[in-house]
Amino acid sequence: MKAKEELQDIIELIKSAESPVGMDAVYVHALILDKLVDLEERIKRIEEKVDKGQGEG
Repeated sequence: MKAKEELQDIIELIKSAESPVGMDAVYVHALILDKLVDLEERIKRIEEKVDKGQGEG
């Protein structure tokens, strides 16, 4: 799991001074968004491998 400092850019994008939720919820959302980006990148790499494998037939 990444440290809160590593996700500060994402936190700055999604935090709201008017939100009653607080920073912990923002941190959790940043973690989720970070993981989704990781998953998206992994899926793209897998799709590229699959596409290359289909072209070799």
